[in-house]
Amino acid sequence: MSIFEKLESNVRSYCRSFPVVFDRAKGDLLYSEDGRAYIDFFAGAGALNYGHNNDYIKERVLDYLTSDRIMHGLDMYTTAKREFIQSFSERILEPKKLNYKLQFCGPTGTNAVEAALKIARKAKKRTGIFAFMGGFHGMSLGSLSTTSSKSMREGAGLPLGGVTFIPHPSGAFAEMDTLGYIENILTDSHSGIDKPAAILLETVQAEGGIHVVDAQWLRELQQLCRRHDILLITDEIQVGCGRTGEFFSFERAGIEPDLITLSKSIGGYGLPMSLLLLKPELDLWTPGEHNGTFRGNQLAFVAAKAALEFRDKADLEAQVKQKEEFVRSFLDKEIKPLHPSIAIRGLGLIWGIDVSGFTDEAGAKRMTEISFENGLIIERAGRGDLVLKIMPPLTVSMEHLAAGCDIIKSSMQQVISQETQDLLVTT
Repeated sequence: MSIFEKLESNVRSYCRSFPVVFDRAKGDLLYSEDGRAYIDFFAGAGALNYGHNNDYIKERVLDYLTSDRIMHGLDMYTTAKREFIQSFSERILEPKKLNYKLQFCGPTGTNAVEAALKIARKAKKRTGIFAFMGGFHGMSLGSLSTTSSKSMREGAGLPLGGVTFIPHPSGAFAEMDTLGYIENILTDSHSGIDKPAAILLETVQAEGGIHVVDAQWLRELQQLCRRHDILLITDEIQVGCGRTGEFFSFERAGIEPDLITLSKSIGGYGLPMSLLLLKPELDLWTPGEHNGTFRGNQLAFVAAKAALEFRDKADLEAQVKQKEEFVRSFLDKEIKPLHPSIAIRGLGLIWGIDVSGFTDEAGAKRMTEISFENGLIIERAGRGDLVLKIMPPLTVSMEHLAAGCDIIKSSMQQVISQETQDLLVTT
């Protein structure tokens, strides 16, 4: 028994899927203690958009570390914070003509969601929230109440209320007029559901199985929110920071949410950081009303600023579009023909291979296990964990992107071949 199994809590998760001890990492590769390299199609669950130990960001982090600068500052004014705010405004907000104030939250994404829910309720003086089936927004009680997974919600240990779940326009509800459903709830005096303070969603459900909502649907949702005086919150924690190409995943729809949550890759170097963008008129907090000891991660400010600079210098948005076309073509031509039930979904550099139609529900798990044995780290998502989730660093080399995709294809061929043999035996 390893020291991890002996002393670390049973709550540990990813190590069960990738059971080696990792020691170092660079770019799009992770290395185990014995020196074996693994192509990373996981990217720290979306926290490593710029790759492992990005040289440009690392140089600025090291400079800061060796110069005896402020390392812990709560929400006090610091040079590192000022420089990040200036850079974020000049590189992201101003070019996109977006007008938001920045609220620095506790260092994980769930805290930004908590802040968004709290300020929405305060601003609208209503308690309800509408969220979508299949959505994931965090594991603390407020954000967990907006997360639909039954197994995750059971961990709360108490009832989670204040949220109405709306069918997501995907899967079993793909043909349903979900916006019409919301409209009816809001206008029917007998719906039994009060008008919410806000509607919260991911424009691409990531943990929910890589479900991309249509740009026109997003525009109509924003119109509905404005028509009924409801705030629109977009959760950009996993699919923002360039994951879908543009910095924000909602940009493709031309909408302007009232509140935006950011975390994961906003920290630039895998450093903890979370951020709530809120329209100036919604900044109704009293001092310290939402606070936290680590809401001013100075090193993350430095890395985040460097990441924004690197994004521009590397023309990362164009890179993502180029790699998106490669992945899209590979999945359509090489993966989809492997089995009639395979469904492909995604955009940018977040893609899902849905194998829920396979006879053997353990197939997806075996595919990721075989992939790992062959040097690829890839996780699963969606209902029953039946969707293979492709999410490499945005900086992934074309060589490793192609090699990783080939490993996926090989692992799927092995599982499909075994499934076919098993069917022949049983018949």
